[in-house]
Amino acid sequence: MPDIAPTPDRFDLHVQTLILGAGAAGLTAALAAQETGQQVLVIEADALPSGSTALSAGLIPAAGTRFQAAAGIDDTPERFAADIQAKAHDENDPALVAAMARTAGPVIEWLADKHGLPFSVVTDFDYPGHSRRRMHGLPSRAGRELIDRLRSAAEAAGIDIICERRADRLFHTGDRVTGLRLCGPDGASETVGCDRLILACNGFGGNRDMVARHMPAIREALWFGHDGNRGEAVIWGEALGAETGHLGAYQGHGNVAHPHGILISWAVIMEGGIQVNLAGERFWNESQGYSEAARAVLAQPEGQAWAIFDARIAAIARQFEDFRQAEAQGAIRIADSITALAQSTGLPEDALRATLDEIPFGTPDRFGRVFTPPGLTPPYAAVRVTGALFHTQGGLVVDPGTARVRRADGGDFANLYAAGGAACGVSGQGDTGYLSGNGLLSAVTLGYIAGAGHAA
Repeated sequence: MPDIAPTPDRFDLHVQTLILGAGAAGLTAALAAQETGQQVLVIEADALPSGSTALSAGLIPAAGTRFQAAAGIDDTPERFAADIQAKAHDENDPALVAAMARTAGPVIEWLADKHGLPFSVVTDFDYPGHSRRRMHGLPSRAGRELIDRLRSAAEAAGIDIICERRADRLFHTGDRVTGLRLCGPDGASETVGCDRLILACNGFGGNRDMVARHMPAIREALWFGHDGNRGEAVIWGEALGAETGHLGAYQGHGNVAHPHGILISWAVIMEGGIQVNLAGERFWNESQGYSEAARAVLAQPEGQAWAIFDARIAAIARQFEDFRQAEAQGAIRIADSITALAQSTGLPEDALRATLDEIPFGTPDRFGRVFTPPGLTPPYAAVRVTGALFHTQGGLVVDPGTARVRRADGGDFANLYAAGGAACGVSGQGDTGYLSGNGLLSAVTLGYIAGAGHAA
């Protein structure tokens, strides 16, 4: 159990900027800090940097970038901020939303220009809640590539990353954080002092007790995040008297291939696909978003559903590495007719046929969803899915301009920062406020702000 303790008489090592976590938040912070001349050390619990970033699609939303301009997309940070707030029902701190929306574009271009990350915009389908196409990703459209390229950039910049060290104690003197105790795989420990500490250790989705306490509706869901997300940032923060926010907020996903455990892109839904339960019937407005889909799917018999789409949509989804893996493992069923589709999935043919036949075009259906042509045509595709918890969205409240952690009794900690899932994000108070890409948005923007050590 992580705890806090007074500053020891001496540390085994001392650095200027100590960063806990080598995901997208931590590595972005490290690159930004190193660029300003700070001595940086990154601590990672895994054998290699991975974390939740590697489990994601690696897509970062940003507005007003040159990549959008090249694709003919007119967008602004203000429009992006409005989309974030609309999805979260205005439950976010407007200043934090504005800071993230304003910072995302410059960070994307900085990573591309300074560190060689080859971003491009997803231009062939829309993500729910985004009024413009602004999701930026790398060629594989996979988080594994994003984390690997960030790690390579950090190594090329001469940044030290020490892996297989888990922090279990935070040291402080009054309001000032002074360092961490680290434990290695052999049980040995060492202490590292610092002038400032950036918590980039994500959220608490891997801590089932905290999940049950703060988000009971999703406590039984498949945990699809990283087991290392154990809530150290929140635990330490609360012990120090930090302000926390939106601890009931999370990103779910209702399109995880079952039992394969592979994320299926929401493109299969947004391009005209549907979800049906085991009775072959639709049960909600799928266009609301994939985070809400987790609870919707888990509420169905056996907590499962089938995503139904077609070959046209599969061709769009195939740009994602996860989808290609799902195909390789046989999770995607292909059928030339509704009869064959029913046989392949085990769904009742009459119910499935009626469900597909009743989809209207141009007017809201009984769930409020509006479909546009061309509709689903054979050959059909299907994948059995379940709902999952991906990562938490609440955490330590930070100053939007500096990413310094705020005290519950007012003011900020002088040298304690939080980024990514360790910080309170911009997804409102539950699961419905999650706008696609919010997790990596918080990671790279707050990571950059915290690393650079100046106002955004």
